[in-house]
Amino acid sequence: MASSSSPSSPSAEQVPHEQPPLWRQLQQCATVLAAVRAGTSGAVAFDAVDPALRPGVMALGFQVLRWLGRAEALRRQLARRTPPPAADALLCSALALAWQPEHSPYEAFTLVDQAVEAAKRDSNTRAQASFINACLRRFLRERDQLVAATEREPVAQWNHPRWWIERLKHDHPRAWQKVLEADNAHAPMTLRVNQLRLGVGEYLHALQVAGLTAHAVGTVGAELEQARPVRQLPGFDAGDFSVQDAAAQLAAPLLLDGLATAAEGRPLRVLDACAAPGGKTAHLLEHLGSRPAEVTALEIDAQRSKRIDETLARLNLTAQVMVADAARPEQWWDRQPYDAILLDAPCTASGIVRRHPDVRWLRRESDIEQLAMQQASLLAALWPLVKPGGRLLYCTCSVFLAEGAHQIDAFLAHNTDARLLPSPGHLQPQSGRNARSLPDNPLGAHDGFFYALLEKQSG
Repeated sequence: MASSSSPSSPSAEQVPHEQPPLWRQLQQCATVLAAVRAGTSGAVAFDAVDPALRPGVMALGFQVLRWLGRAEALRRQLARRTPPPAADALLCSALALAWQPEHSPYEAFTLVDQAVEAAKRDSNTRAQASFINACLRRFLRERDQLVAATEREPVAQWNHPRWWIERLKHDHPRAWQKVLEADNAHAPMTLRVNQLRLGVGEYLHALQVAGLTAHAVGTVGAELEQARPVRQLPGFDAGDFSVQDAAAQLAAPLLLDGLATAAEGRPLRVLDACAAPGGKTAHLLEHLGSRPAEVTALEIDAQRSKRIDETLARLNLTAQVMVADAARPEQWWDRQPYDAILLDAPCTASGIVRRHPDVRWLRRESDIEQLAMQQASLLAALWPLVKPGGRLLYCTCSVFLAEGAHQIDAFLAHNTDARLLPSPGHLQPQSGRNARSLPDNPLGAHDGFFYALLEKQSG
């Protein structure tokens, strides 16, 4: 599962005050797009960009990935044949940034001029510089007609793959359009205040003193009016907060609330089964407070496991961190049952597309079935580790029913000792001020998530 505190968090979209030449940023933006098209994740592609260019390239690149469907449709209008990959990536990047003048970071003629300059200065695109120039000059002359010609293409209209759109229509017939609209919005920067150190009100005051505007979200969250790099926020190094979406902040209280008397005088045994980068592990420890507990965090990937250690160290928290496969407990389990297990399962990440716009272009429909099988395997492996009367919280950052409601329906049908407790189910992504006005949406703007809280019945 992708993390909202990864390099592609909302703060990464801010354009720096002192920017390198635009043509250099466009070159790198096109390189990132070409890498994503070749199957590289956006986080990895952006990490490969020169650090001096990276903030500006990320700001532009996020916008390109959000409007890639429209850009590709416009390119088809302008060129009968697909140009070579490097030239096509540069051309589509310029079109994605220029097609909506009211939302473009630069004047269209400036983007065109600098895109042509970028083509001329790169040996991979120099031979196509005149072609790119001709396409973009025509776009400037005929923009309204060209945009109108693409309006009825679903991929251009919604900027998602066709299979994704059809899947949403099937899974959420009343809400699919709102989900797609939310996917194309900018994600807010939401913080989880470390309740072991201070309250939400105290931290909101600290933000106000620093000249930043924010409002409370949920029970321990604060949403910034404008995103900022985390190190510019008060208390980051001291561990006062973590970056975590409002929907993800539901996990710890859902799993732990009501378990106060379940431990029968011994420490609560809690397992975070797929824990990297450690945000939910930290929240579990923060939410436990002074309650005696033994928290174990598992991660199959050794490099990603290091992120858990780093997260806990910054927050001055302690857990047993293990590099292990949650689906093979015979290799690591000590045969002592757990009171609570959090299974934040690998998924398509279809609920966090506004935060990771590359995901929609990387995923294939066949991924859903493969991931659903992995999720079912994890559920089957971990359920025997739950003590009678204990709980397992299954969650995914997905809006697809196969990774949520359908997964749990199948699990309950095959496990008669499991009882579904009240839990949110599918949380469809929300964005903007209208989201906060909905009476049934106390979180305001948030990512798409699924939660199912399962209790193991005795006897």
